[in-house]
Amino acid sequence: MKPPDGNWWGQSINRRETIWLGLSGIWSLLIFGWMSGYTRFGDQNPIGETLKVSPEEYQQKLSDYTDEAGETEEGLLVPPDDDVYLAAQQWVWQGAPVVLEAGREYDIHLSSLDVQHGFSIRPEDALSKQMNFQILPEYEWILPMEFDDPGTYHVICNEFCGVGHRTMHGRVEVVEEL
Repeated sequence: MKPPDGNWWGQSINRRETIWLGLSGIWSLLIFGWMSGYTRFGDQNPIGETLKVSPEEYQQKLSDYTDEAGETEEGLLVPPDDDVYLAAQQWVWQGAPVVLEAGREYDIHLSSLDVQHGFSIRPEDALSKQMNFQILPEYEWILPMEFDDPGTYHVICNEFCGVGHRTMHGRVEVVEEL
């Protein structure tokens, strides 16, 4: 491609083009400000605490949790308190299935015992209402969560973790009262 002849870069800009460039610049600044504010002050960002923990230490925490937890007739774990421990390991969610009480806030402890996994939780009947988190080995993510509606919530791994990835499912049952 050859550049156009003459001094094309020194010509004045058409008035309409100046208006559109100004409007698009203002719009870009507004969108940037909105996105920056929304990520800082919006409710969509997960809060929580992240701790450095070895897989062996987290496995011990999970074992202590499952030893203290009760069990329903259907084989669901009943947490002993407000802490719920889930561990991702190729190709299973340890600590699930679990039963929780609607309207009660729980601290969900998440970690991986081997490779990077994704934690995706959604109600059984609504694909559009899901939350996704990255779960890494050697880190424990503590997320405060409250389930408003009773029902079945599916837990899946949304990060490819090997040949058995498609079988990595868990379940959280939310009931009115425990």
